[in-house]
Amino acid sequence: MAMRPPVSVPTLSRRAKVVIGAIAVLLVLFTAIGTLTNVYVDYLWFDETGFTEVFWTELQTRALLFAVAGVATGGLTALAIHLAYRFRPAFRPMSLEQQNLERYRQSLEPRRALVLTGVAVVVGLFAGFTAQGSWETWLTFRNAVPFGEVDPQFGLDLSFFVFEYPFYRLLISFGFAIVLLALIGSLLTHYVFGGLRLQTPGQKLTGAAMIQLSVLLGLFVALKAVAYWFDRYALVYSDRGGLFSGASYTDVNALLPAKTILVFAAAFCAVAFFANVVVRNFRLPAAALVLLLLSSLVIGVAYPAIVQQFVVRPSANEREAAYIERAIASTRAAYGLTDDDVEYVDFAEEATGDDVDTDAALAQLRADDATIPNARLLDPNVLADTFTARQQIRNVYGFPERLDIDRYTIDGETQDYVVAVRELNSEGLSENQSTWINRHTVYTHGNGFVAAPANQVIASQEGGEPNFTSRDLPTTGDIDVEQARVYYGELIQDAGEDVYSVVGAPEGAQAREFDRPEDGSDGEVNNTYDGEGGVAIGSFFRQLTFAIHYRERNFLLSGAVNDASKVLYVRDPRERVEKAAPFLQVDGDPYPAVIGGRVTWILDGYTTSDAYPYSERMELGEAAQDALTGQGTTALPNEQFNYIRNSVKATVDAYDGTVTLYEWDEQDPVLQAYRAAFPDVIEDRDAMSEELIGHVRYPEDLFKLQRDVLTRYHVSNPSDFYSQNDRWAVPADPTVDTEEAQPPYYILAARPGEDGAIFQLTSALNAFRRQNLSAFISASSDPETYGEIQVLRLPGNTPFRGPQQVQQSFNTDDEVAQDLTLFNSQNSQAVFGNLLTLPIGGNGLLYVQPLYVEGTGENSFPLLRKVLVNYGGRVGYADTLSDALDQVFGAGAGDTATDSDDPGTTPDTEEPTTEPTTPAEPTTPPADGGTPEVGLDAAVTELDAALQALADAQRAGDFAAQGEALARLQRAVEAYQAAQSAAATPTG
Repeated sequence: MAMRPPVSVPTLSRRAKVVIGAIAVLLVLFTAIGTLTNVYVDYLWFDETGFTEVFWTELQTRALLFAVAGVATGGLTALAIHLAYRFRPAFRPMSLEQQNLERYRQSLEPRRALVLTGVAVVVGLFAGFTAQGSWETWLTFRNAVPFGEVDPQFGLDLSFFVFEYPFYRLLISFGFAIVLLALIGSLLTHYVFGGLRLQTPGQKLTGAAMIQLSVLLGLFVALKAVAYWFDRYALVYSDRGGLFSGASYTDVNALLPAKTILVFAAAFCAVAFFANVVVRNFRLPAAALVLLLLSSLVIGVAYPAIVQQFVVRPSANEREAAYIERAIASTRAAYGLTDDDVEYVDFAEEATGDDVDTDAALAQLRADDATIPNARLLDPNVLADTFTARQQIRNVYGFPERLDIDRYTIDGETQDYVVAVRELNSEGLSENQSTWINRHTVYTHGNGFVAAPANQVIASQEGGEPNFTSRDLPTTGDIDVEQARVYYGELIQDAGEDVYSVVGAPEGAQAREFDRPEDGSDGEVNNTYDGEGGVAIGSFFRQLTFAIHYRERNFLLSGAVNDASKVLYVRDPRERVEKAAPFLQVDGDPYPAVIGGRVTWILDGYTTSDAYPYSERMELGEAAQDALTGQGTTALPNEQFNYIRNSVKATVDAYDGTVTLYEWDEQDPVLQAYRAAFPDVIEDRDAMSEELIGHVRYPEDLFKLQRDVLTRYHVSNPSDFYSQNDRWAVPADPTVDTEEAQPPYYILAARPGEDGAIFQLTSALNAFRRQNLSAFISASSDPETYGEIQVLRLPGNTPFRGPQQVQQSFNTDDEVAQDLTLFNSQNSQAVFGNLLTLPIGGNGLLYVQPLYVEGTGENSFPLLRKVLVNYGGRVGYADTLSDALDQVFGAGAGDTATDSDDPGTTPDTEEPTTEPTTPAEPTTPPADGGTPEVGLDAAVTELDAALQALADAQRAGDFAAQGEALARLQRAVEAYQAAQSAAATPTG
């Protein structure tokens, strides 16, 4: 048979090679410049904020892992290929298979070193990039600290599972990858160069090929034996139990012995492959491999399935009891819900939902001086537009979609306030304000701190407004603010991208930055930033660096960039903390507080792990989701975890951007490991000022995770846990149309069994798949009792109304329904505020909800019109909380509420007062403004006139007239009720 000549491989011309080479060099050059510029800009930020230790430690750790993994994977794979080529057969049988391979050999031979280097580099880069992403795994392994607790199955300290086990698994994974790549490379090399002959008669493998492949297969199976050994520890993460996490009865009694047996089976199989180096016959290792596969199927899969089906399932509640106890204890510990963290309080057994003792409740209500006076009427999730309408001042300013709640002590009295800072709203700039000069050098910051007591409103013509006790520009009021400029905030971004500002000017230069409007004129006051924040860009090199980084030539051409210029970037408080501490998950709701006269953002940082044994795993972002997530709050990343601690409190100065991290949970081993890795990054808890500690809040995202866990793990009895007969559920938010969870609410109130009001985060819990209430949870934010969680358990057979049922009782009340029809007209809509649950005494729950009315026009905003209360199924609906309480409990009950909760008579054209006045007695003012009349006939006449005026305003589409008509109608209704009462009262 004639041999076919080998086919030549086409070659490139010299010119084509030069062109391709030049293009490749340019691509590499541009990529390198862009990458190095980004790294350098990052370094400058870390240098400015004082966190270069984080930059260098992370960079060095990533580089170390990249190098080790890259060299090991690429080098060992290349070594295996080189050995396969080195021991190729000198002579090959003349077969059709070998003839077809000859052209590949001729092509590879001259380029052998280049191809081998290319394979090593590509494989090494891929492995390096994969490994460097596990830098936190290496750091926590290297700096591991003991938990001081052991797991119940293996008796190992929990640090082995949290810190060491993930790193060992990483090593095993890379070991498998290296051996597999080396095996594939060796097989291909042996096949191309004749060491492996699939279609050639005679011996299929040369002696050298058999030795090399036997060693590699032996290493692979030996690694499998190691993997089987570590699979034993992985049983603490098993989900075989279904309802609980961790090793189950089947895992411990069937799968654990099976894994141990498979360790020895795999070791025997590995020895058989290594022995084949001498024996050179694949029958023995092949038989051992078949035995290993059969063993893994029979004792590793079939036997546990049989035990699960025929031993466990018929009496699972008994068989799994001990393992359920482990899961309950571990899950509670992992989420900070042990008996030391949570106090369970049983509600009075005599409480029976709607059948409550109103007289006893009235006595408790009158004795209350902590909860009712602080009942919140301002909903921070509704009033952003109201703050904007009354306190925006200029279009360049803005407020977030969701405002915040904090507490301040003024003149010895502690109150909770709705607070916000007047930030620069980059997306609110008009078209002519959006030039590069205006956007980046003129409109650089917000200005002002705004606060309103949460339990106070003042009257306007259309309804109750917040009583801004800190307001205007410059900021004035009862909260002293010395530095109110806000260069770092949540709104300084454009389409989610950080907006940088160029600030600073030489001494004596004219101020460029818009600071605030000038008092009493249409002019403006400008200023020049003199804070410590920002990266100096006085040199040409740095100006060029930022020009490349932002792809903006004005850094080189604009006169606004000078020798004294600085660039402010990464300005969102949450992003700054995440960048300064990449090992933390940051709560989605930063909030502003005035600390030492400066506006300061306060944030909560979490340490998490997905390797805590026996603890239930959750999706971080999903578990912290509620009806308000994404509306002014940031969703956490949707990563798996089963351990969390609020271990860090962070602050960001709104003026100079200073980031400070404080250790908060001093017992958290995960934080201790990171502190060992970054020793100078986190300050001790003792470094926090008393003023700062007085403003820390129990974090919302952590609370949402914990309440979700408590819906299942509040049960201690394994049988009850298995039967799920006392499971709870987070109620849906009744104020929105979606089925998203009701958010928790901050309130200032007294807890059952405790004296005095404390600032706390609260949530109601329903029975599972029922709308009845089962529990009420609160977490203290008070410095003296911070973190203490109280779970108020209602009797299981008590039909207490849940939030949705209470909302339904409001919606179906005749008077409320009539007003809702009126409010939800063509030009307005009713907006229900947060439905607050307030425990009163030991046997009742008071629900309080504000009702706002908002116009449908572009510049409309919600105003408080009514207050609804529900106690024991009784509904109160009035203009003020006092009147609503009187309707439920009888006359005098509302005296417990302070006058400040009434929407007083201060007109909106005057400055709000700290103590709003109480409304006058209801009268019927005639349309012409004459002397009021209080007779029944006159009241009916005025009622008809007010209704006609409202109808006329609605037809005309005049919202202002409609507001006046609504206010007139309300006065007419009150006068009619007063006239009726007067007519019914006997004289004499």
